[in-house]
Amino acid sequence: MNRSQFVALVLSLSILMAFSFRMIEKNIDPTMVRVAGELLGLNFTESEIDSMIPDLEDHRKSALALREIEVDNSLYPGLFFRPDLEGFHVYHDRKKSKYPVFSEVTRPAKDMDLFFMTIPELSSLIRSKQISCVELTELFLDRLNMLDKDLHCVISLTESRAMEKARILDQELANGKYRGILHGIPYAAKDLLATKGYRTTWGATPFKDQMLDNDATVIERLDDAGAILIAKLTLGALAWGDVWYGGTTRNPWDTLSGSSGSSAGSASAVAAGGVPFAIGSETLGSIVSPSTVCGATGLRPTFGRVSREGAMALSWTMDKLGPIARSALDCSLVLEAIAGPDSKDPYCLDRPYRHDDDIETGNLRIGYSKADFERNYRFKDQDSAILDVLRDMGYELIPVELPALPPLDVILAAEAATAFDQLTTENIDDQLVRQVRNAWPNYFRSARFIPAVEYIKANRVRTQLMEDMDHLFEKVDVIIHPSWASPALRITNHTGHPCVVIPNGFIDGKPTSISIMGKIFGEAQIVKLAQELQEKTPWKNQHPEWTIN
Repeated sequence: MNRSQFVALVLSLSILMAFSFRMIEKNIDPTMVRVAGELLGLNFTESEIDSMIPDLEDHRKSALALREIEVDNSLYPGLFFRPDLEGFHVYHDRKKSKYPVFSEVTRPAKDMDLFFMTIPELSSLIRSKQISCVELTELFLDRLNMLDKDLHCVISLTESRAMEKARILDQELANGKYRGILHGIPYAAKDLLATKGYRTTWGATPFKDQMLDNDATVIERLDDAGAILIAKLTLGALAWGDVWYGGTTRNPWDTLSGSSGSSAGSASAVAAGGVPFAIGSETLGSIVSPSTVCGATGLRPTFGRVSREGAMALSWTMDKLGPIARSALDCSLVLEAIAGPDSKDPYCLDRPYRHDDDIETGNLRIGYSKADFERNYRFKDQDSAILDVLRDMGYELIPVELPALPPLDVILAAEAATAFDQLTTENIDDQLVRQVRNAWPNYFRSARFIPAVEYIKANRVRTQLMEDMDHLFEKVDVIIHPSWASPALRITNHTGHPCVVIPNGFIDGKPTSISIMGKIFGEAQIVKLAQELQEKTPWKNQHPEWTIN
């Protein structure tokens, strides 16, 4: 870049910053328009610029007027995204759940062993009254409080709420009322879900004292299913990374390192035996990444399958809520409780989910992203071993080629910057802990320069990507791919496809993972295949040594 180009760039940035952040006292002149156009790769003639100026003045007035209108994070835009290409319809299938046969479980001699039991095992102890809901809740509250000293994974313990609920559930059981497999099971939620009577901090300093006077739909549904909320867990500030206003959430396999994010506390707490399951969220990897780092199992549902009412909005067309647990089966049982339509979330579709253990997998067409597995990358040996396990199980793996990932990053950038517009315009973003290039403050500021035309075009290109994925799934039912070393993570977070991530080994004492992608609303198939893999491999039963002593 020569000196004149540098000067032009600086000038254009200054002009656009002025457009975005403050009232410009002088009128817009042709030089401002020309330089601003050059920044965006556009060239206009003098007569074109002259004609544009009155409209630009009007656009600026509108933008500044809009900026004066206070808009709550919970208010959604009048634009909608659907992950299916079938068109708008009502889904009437209400099939019954089909669970595996759970053998009778005996309470272990040591309470420590309770902390790594699966949901069906704990449920069996509760149903047979070998342990009460109150006792189990107390044990997990104490356990999570102890773990937090090393993991920094808890923002708020919801002790009074939990104990009151546990007593009610014990009484119901005594009276013969059983709510189902989650009856009396403690759990925790990422602290971007509204919970009445407790702070909902979003992990960020500007909101650390925020009180929301309602329960998120997911919290309500788990409450109805009999699960017991015992804590609000950490997340990277505004759902990026593992750094929140109280520090860094730690990886239970190496407490000197972070747990990744943004569902940092959810994955960390589950992996360390702090809760049987937790609710996380994913926009561009926030369930897959911390589940990988912490050695947990995570399920990112199809976009629109789980209501986000009461959850912090980051990207209206990409945010998903899902479970992190000990196993794929556990995740499936939780998804069953939280999925389904919700009139309070216009993006939530009429697609409930029921666990179906009778799914036949013998004829399952399993694809694998051949080009990804053939590259050299950090998890290659562990991932290749999983392909061998599948072949040993009798599956014929079908090589597939994922579509090219188009440049769609402007979608998240524009939506996130809009969701937290006030932080930028009022300079509140300085309060966020992370102020580096790859952090929200810089991301929000730079997003102000994304033209609306490019945002809309990116969403049109996104539709093409969805069609490409739809054609790919005509050949296969599920696709195995590396969790990180593949474009699949970014592709599927834009297209809305579901994914389950499971542990598949270790490198230098830290967990690795493999991911299984499914068709839109194809959670049942990927869960069943993940269950089979977890029954054939030992990784879901591996726990950090210091947490089991």
